Amino acid sequence: MASGALYGGSVTQLKHLSRKLGLALTFVDPDRIDAWQSALRDETKLLYGETIGNPGGNVLDIQSVADVAHGIGAPLMIDNTFATPYLCRPIEFGADVVVHSATKFIGGHGTSIGGGVVEAGTFDWSNGRYPIVADPSPAYHGLAFHDTFGMYGYLMKLRAESLRDLGACMSPFNAFLFLQGLETLPLRMERHVQNALGVARFLQQQPAVDNVRFAGLPESPYRPLVERYLPRGAGAVFAFDLSGGRDAGRRFIQALQLWSHLANVGDAKSLVIHPASTTHRQLSDEELAAAGISGGTIRLSVGLETLDDLIWDLERGLDAAGGARAVEVDGVAREVVA
Repeated sequence: MASGALYGGSVTQLKHLSRKLGLALTFVDPDRIDAWQSALRDETKLLYGETIGNPGGNVLDIQSVADVAHGIGAPLMIDNTFATPYLCRPIEFGADVVVHSATKFIGGHGTSIGGGVVEAGTFDWSNGRYPIVADPSPAYHGLAFHDTFGMYGYLMKLRAESLRDLGACMSPFNAFLFLQGLETLPLRMERHVQNALGVARFLQQQPAVDNVRFAGLPESPYRPLVERYLPRGAGAVFAFDLSGGRDAGRRFIQALQLWSHLANVGDAKSLVIHPASTTHRQLSDEELAAAGISGGTIRLSVGLETLDDLIWDLERGLDAAGGARAVEVDGVAREVVA
């Protein structure tokens, strides 16, 4: 079972790859705990969600979803890429497994592809529901990973068998770059969050913008969850909706000079993308709606540049999309650049 507001690539992978592997998958509204509860089946093996949804910006009630999972003896897996370990530690709220795309904020510069898996070490993989982890492995001469390695059983199984058989092992140099990125993660995340809030406030005041979906804004419906799970900030990746739809989105992106038109997120430089025609292009109209994506949705990954420069460039894009106006941001009056 998975949140229906995931990154488009994750939805495609889960929806289609799971079927090829003979697995059944149910997508649910991540904001409704009753939806998670009612979608449970006797054979449900895993609940999966993102700390901060991509690109809708919804914040998951991790503890409540963990309680639902544990009620049937299943683990909760959280993709914590957008929050990073600096802004949120899902294991402290009941998550059993946490995954990261290290390509994003952990690396921080878009130079490497890789990921990480972190396990709490407290889930009972020998509860009778997970023979692939608990039973003796024919590939390792009958080794029972959970009995042998205890709290490291799942990770040892993942490393010794899954990575060996399926690949996805990163190079030593990529691992070095990720470790180097971790050294500056706290400093970078503080600047990312600060800039993201400034950009969101600016966009709120624009007539060409219908909606700004940044959980870090005081009026966000996710504010209570941000205060609980993300007290240092709601990340730096969020979406907003242009009133002009797809055409406005195209004109907006084409007019930008400082923001890079890339599908990645979490770089030191600011990135922009039009999800409906790129990252979420393989989704149906119904799946796009479930993910909170319209034709005019624009996703931003706010970088580390000077806030004034970021807003200057956004003004250019909004003017091209169909309307920008002078506003005051953090006490500084700005003039629209046509």
